[in-house]
Amino acid sequence: MPQPTDFNDRNLSLGLARVSEAAAIACASLIGRGDEKAADQAAVDAMRNQLNKLDIAGVVVIGEGERDEAPMLYIGEEVGTGNGPGVDIALDPLEGTTLTAKDMPNALAVIAMGPRGSMLHAPDVYMDKLAIGPGFRRGVVTLDMSPSERVSALAAAKGCSTNDITVCVLERPRHEEMIAEIRSTGAAIRLITDGDVAGVMHTAEPGKTGIDMYMGSGGAPEGVLAAAALKCMGGQIFGRLLFRNDDEKARAKKAGITHFDRVYTRDDLVTGDVIFAATGVTDGSLVPGIKREVGFVTAETILMRSKTGSVRRMIYRNPVS
Repeated sequence: MPQPTDFNDRNLSLGLARVSEAAAIACASLIGRGDEKAADQAAVDAMRNQLNKLDIAGVVVIGEGERDEAPMLYIGEEVGTGNGPGVDIALDPLEGTTLTAKDMPNALAVIAMGPRGSMLHAPDVYMDKLAIGPGFRRGVVTLDMSPSERVSALAAAKGCSTNDITVCVLERPRHEEMIAEIRSTGAAIRLITDGDVAGVMHTAEPGKTGIDMYMGSGGAPEGVLAAAALKCMGGQIFGRLLFRNDDEKARAKKAGITHFDRVYTRDDLVTGDVIFAATGVTDGSLVPGIKREVGFVTAETILMRSKTGSVRRMIYRNPVS
């Protein structure tokens, strides 16, 4: 009997949850052990193994790096059995390798899947990002605004004081001026050391996470993954690629990008319906981390579909020897 070739997101979603679960569980024994590379490799191996069990003709469009840099889950790698729909896959087997090695909050195993051609093939360069949660008119904040203008505009839209706004920012020297300007408005800042996919996702549930806005520069591939999450959860994200040299521009051209100053919206970064799964590795605001007990390991996954807006939280408890 021939396999269906359309993107059946409902049937594929549970399989995707198993993929992120496998990656998270694989590096559970390495949490807090100080070995980033070993944790990342364990997650990569497990995610690839589980992906290849799915009946898809998948292509990794956001992965571990270019083919010459990453032996597995590299950009362009084909995954799945080949018997099924053609899909784009964006993944980060361990988003927060340093967080995992140091047992710090918000390390995740994340993966998104959509129909072929539905995700921007973002080069491995920096992206200036700005994200807010759902319920606001489009353009209430923009990348062309200064950081203080963004805070004021969002506060006005929420009907609150700028003192009531909390912004999530990656703690990097390049953000020092932006951090000072944000604080000049009276807004609070939650600094994170790594994991800006989770940082952006926090804006979609401000009541739970306490985060109203995300801003700052980080990896462009992570911007696509974050956009996939917001496509399901609701919210806005804007991104502009940042280039440090001609080599990075050449990398972008190779990915089919010619307009270097373009501002991408959420629906530019992810053009079609997607499914998204994230499993907690360490405890975080979005999802708890892996729990190891005598004889058992427990993982929690958030599984989302943009077509329906459905969000499932799934707990997986598995015996271990």
